[in-house]
Amino acid sequence: MAGHSHWAGIKHKKALIDNKRGKVWSKLSKAIIVAAKMGGGDPDTNLRLRYAINDAKAVSMPKDNIERAIKKGSGELEGESFDEALYEGYGPGGVAVLCEILTDNRNRTAPEVRKIFEIAGGKLGATGCVAWMFERKGIVVIDCEQVEEEKLLELAMEAGAEDVKLVDGKFEVISDPDSFGNLQEELGNAGIEIEMSDLNRIPTDTIDLDVETAKKVLKLMEQLDDHDDVQKVAANFNIPDDVMEELEQSNE
Repeated sequence: MAGHSHWAGIKHKKALIDNKRGKVWSKLSKAIIVAAKMGGGDPDTNLRLRYAINDAKAVSMPKDNIERAIKKGSGELEGESFDEALYEGYGPGGVAVLCEILTDNRNRTAPEVRKIFEIAGGKLGATGCVAWMFERKGIVVIDCEQVEEEKLLELAMEAGAEDVKLVDGKFEVISDPDSFGNLQEELGNAGIEIEMSDLNRIPTDTIDLDVETAKKVLKLMEQLDDHDDVQKVAANFNIPDDVMEELEQSNE
């Protein structure tokens, strides 16, 4: 199993909790504002905005909140200005970690993220130190009870997907960013419910973790993901099945 698979599942569960306290909505509002600012407020002509709106709808963000964020980004309403940044570093065990940032104050965000890395036993690195280890991909997660693998594989490949994997009772469908929107649309047209969709960075290779290192790495990932300015976190770790089982037992 690839490391992003475990983190995708963990983050999916975590998002349900975060959503209750508005953290997810706040991050998605930023993403919509920036997308609208860069490419305009029409999702039909702004693919990035369309993805951001789809992400917001997936976690039941109210329509009024979405429209307000679009207006802020397109200049119809006064709003904050956010800068994009990519923070790169290493976590415990030499795990490469990549953070996509949206911030209104880099002088505040950089020291805060650096501190999270250091407390976890990692280190924030220079620009370009780990980005080359990742590829940008779309990930769609579907419950395996919904559809047979053969049918999903055929449908996904016709929609431009690159791979379909079975991970912990879920199908993960991987696509390149250009095919991501079409893939989601075709799955929806086929009546297949998407549990989670994410446009993120996937490692080209992974590092196997033992129990103790996995605990430290997952803690780092969760703390980074909790930071208000961190939009997405990716890392190149893999947690073997026996290690994941032990981790789950220790959390029961």
